[in-house]
Amino acid sequence: MSVYDAVIVGAGPTGLACGIELKRRDLKAVLLEKGCLVNSIYNYPTNMVFFTTPELLEIGDIPMTSMYEKPTRTEALKYYRRVAEFYRLDVRQYERVERITGHDGNFVAHTVDRFGCPRAYACRKVILATGFYDRPNLLGVPGEDLPKVIHYYKEPHPYYDMDVAVIGGKNSAAIAALELHWTGARVTLIHRGEGISDKVKYWIKPNLENRIKNGEIKAYFRSRVLEIRPDSIRVATPEGEIWLKNDFVFAMTGYHPDVDFMASLGIRFDPETQRPYTDPETLESERKGIYLAGVIVAGMNTNEIFIENGRFHGKQIAEAIAASLCRT
Repeated sequence: MSVYDAVIVGAGPTGLACGIELKRRDLKAVLLEKGCLVNSIYNYPTNMVFFTTPELLEIGDIPMTSMYEKPTRTEALKYYRRVAEFYRLDVRQYERVERITGHDGNFVAHTVDRFGCPRAYACRKVILATGFYDRPNLLGVPGEDLPKVIHYYKEPHPYYDMDVAVIGGKNSAAIAALELHWTGARVTLIHRGEGISDKVKYWIKPNLENRIKNGEIKAYFRSRVLEIRPDSIRVATPEGEIWLKNDFVFAMTGYHPDVDFMASLGIRFDPETQRPYTDPETLESERKGIYLAGVIVAGMNTNEIFIENGRFHGKQIAEAIAASLCRT
C-alpha cells in the first residue's frame, strides 16, 4: 500500500484548495469525495446565481470568468472541473470515508466505493474538508421519510400544477417558493418565525412578501408541520391544527456539519457553538495530525465561513503539514 502525505476528505472548493497547496509543496495527496466533484455546489438550485463576484471564488491562482457580474452555478461547476484537471488532482469520487484509524504519521482512511468495495489509504496526515451542505436538518416528524419530501430544491418544472409546501423562511425557502409559484405550482409557505427572515436577499424578500400579501402564495407563520402523509400534511398554526392537501414538501430547514463523524475521530467541540477546538495558526485539531478546513471550523455558525474565506485554509494547512513533515 502506497503512503500519502495527506488524505483530504471532501472535494469541494476548500478541499481542492488544500490539494493544490499540498501539490505546490511536492506533497502527495488524495481527495476522497462521497459524491461528485464539488458535490455541494452541484446540489445548489440549477439556475442559482452566487451572491459574490468571480474572483472571490478563485483557487489555485486560476482566473474565473463569468458572462455577468456574478457567476452562476453552471459556471462554477465548469471552473472547478477545470481547476482539478489543470492541477491533475487525485480525486476519488463516489467514495465514502467510513472511518479513520491510526495516529499522527501513520493513519489509514477506510472507505467504501460506489460498488460497495472497501478500500484503504495509508497517510501521514488527514485533512477534513467535509462542509455541511450534505447533511440537512431534519424535521423529526412522522412521514418525513416519504419520497415526496425534498431537502434540496433544484428546479421548479416537475411541480407544475401541484400542491407544494415550502418549509422555512430564509433564502433557500424564499427562492424555492417564488420559482415554484412562477412555474404554476400552488405554494404554501410554513415557517416557525414571525415572518420572512431579514437575511433574505434584498431583491427577493419584498417580492415574496408581495406574493403573500396578494394571496398568490399562502403563508403560515409561527407554524410548524406535525405530520406528513402521501396526500396531505398536518400543520400547527396559531389558530390551531389544520390539514392541507399536499403533493410535495420542500423542507428548506438548513444543514449542519457532520459532527458525529468528527467526534468519532476524537475531535472535541465547544458545547455551545459546536465549534471544534483547533489551533488557530495551523487549523490542527486536538487529534494530532488531523486538520480541519472550510466551514466545519465554524461549528454551527455556518454563516462565518464561505468559499470566499475558506479557500485560504488550504495554504494555512499545507504550510503546517510541510513544516511538520520536515521535522520528522
